[in-house]
Amino acid sequence: MRCFKLTLAYDGTAYGGWQVQPNRNTIQAELERALETVTGESVRTIASGRTDAGVHALGQVVSFSTGTHLAPDVLCRALAAHLPRDIVPLEVYEAPPGFHAIRDALGKRYRYVIQDGPRRDVLARAFAWYFPQRLDVAAMQAAAALLVGKHDFSSFEAAGSERGTSVRTVSELTVERRAGDFLDRVVIEIQADGFLYNMVRNIVGSLVEIGRGRQPVALLDQVLAARDRKRAGMTAPPHGLFLVRVDYGW
Repeated sequence: MRCFKLTLAYDGTAYGGWQVQPNRNTIQAELERALETVTGESVRTIASGRTDAGVHALGQVVSFSTGTHLAPDVLCRALAAHLPRDIVPLEVYEAPPGFHAIRDALGKRYRYVIQDGPRRDVLARAFAWYFPQRLDVAAMQAAAALLVGKHDFSSFEAAGSERGTSVRTVSELTVERRAGDFLDRVVIEIQADGFLYNMVRNIVGSLVEIGRGRQPVALLDQVLAARDRKRAGMTAPPHGLFLVRVDYGW
C-alpha cells in the first residue's frame, strides 16, 4: 500500500460538512466515491479537520492509502475528472508511510470574511457573513491582539468534541479591511498550533460584539480568564469561514 497526501479546495455551500453522515452529501463521501472509481478500491480518507456544513477550504489536507500504481500527478488529474465542480484536488504527493493528516499537523490557518455596512454584496452571500452595521476594525484588532500567545481557549470551545486539553497557542490573529470586487470586507486571519471545536467562529462572534461597540476591547481578557463559553460572544455563521492551509514538517 502507498500513502498519499492530497490538498483539496472546496466550496462547502452544498455540503453537510466534511465527514460522512447519513442522509447528507459530504465532501468526504464525494472524495471517497471518486477514489473508488479511479483506483477500484474502497479507500478511507482522513482530513486534517472536519469542517462543518457551509464551511469552505482553500487548502484542506487529506491522507489516505491505496495500492494504486498511478503516479501522484496522474491520480490528481483523475480525481479532478470524477469530482463535482465545487471540489478541486490541488496536488497529490506520495507521503512517508504512516502519514496522518491530523496527528502530523503542526498548525493551521483559518480566514473569516465579513461584509459589513448598509449595502449587501450579492456576490458575497455564500462566502461572507453579512453584518448590516459598519464595524470598528481598529477596536477588533486591539482585542484580537489579546488572544495571541498560549492560552486556555475553553471559553471559545463549543460543546460536542472532547479534547485532552483546551490550551492552544495562537501565533497570529489579524483583523483588517480589504477591498472587494464590489464592496470591501473585514478579513480575520488566525494561525495556531491547533483549534478547538468552533473556536474560530466563536472568536469572530466575540470580535464582532466589540466591533459594533457593544463590548469593550478588554472583553477578551475577561473571557479568557473565565473559561466559560457563556461569557464569549455569538457563534459566527459557517459560510464566512475558510480553512486556508495546514502546516506539516515536510
